[in-house]
Amino acid sequence: MKVLIINGSPNKNGSTNAALQEVAKTLGECGVESELVHIGKGPFYGCTACGACDKTPRCVFKDDCVNSLIEKMENADGLIVGSPVHFASATGPIVCVLDRMFRAGQCYAHKPAAAIGVARRAGSMATMDELNKYFSIKQMPLVSSTYWNIAYAASAKDIPSDLEGMQTMRNLARNMAWMLKCIEAAKEKGIEPPEAETGARTNIISQ
Repeated sequence: MKVLIINGSPNKNGSTNAALQEVAKTLGECGVESELVHIGKGPFYGCTACGACDKTPRCVFKDDCVNSLIEKMENADGLIVGSPVHFASATGPIVCVLDRMFRAGQCYAHKPAAAIGVARRAGSMATMDELNKYFSIKQMPLVSSTYWNIAYAASAKDIPSDLEGMQTMRNLARNMAWMLKCIEAAKEKGIEPPEAETGARTNIISQ
């Protein structure tokens, strides 16, 4: 079992990374492998709705990390995305990455996922809610913790001082590991995920 962890911060070793490292460490203690990927500083393209990914599960833009992340996700069993708060929401780069990653990739259904927001003061809940929307539209079970998946820090060195935040990260990792093991046990018993209905598409237009 493997979890892909994406750091959506422009700073590789900032407070978001510190929180995600706590998650990765705890996953390892639970016997679950993880890979932490930093998206970098870009530049990043937003989705242009070109439709090219309808023919192949890859984005037409090939000079950033999006297609690499799709490939990693194809081989992962779960996903965790962390972002610092920029102007009371997730960073622009992680939104660009996830817009294209989730539009092009076809490897998400029934894989557990969690979002993490890291803030100095405000905006962590909006950030977490924004990221969770990617998961819920792709049939990904959301993994919770003993508090909302948030941590508070102005810099990486402050992260250990948020005792409840770090406790939340560890409990999130344990819940992710437990859910992955439950899914694996279900597969061994022949319990397959449900097959989704398709075809209906309703546009809300006044007549």
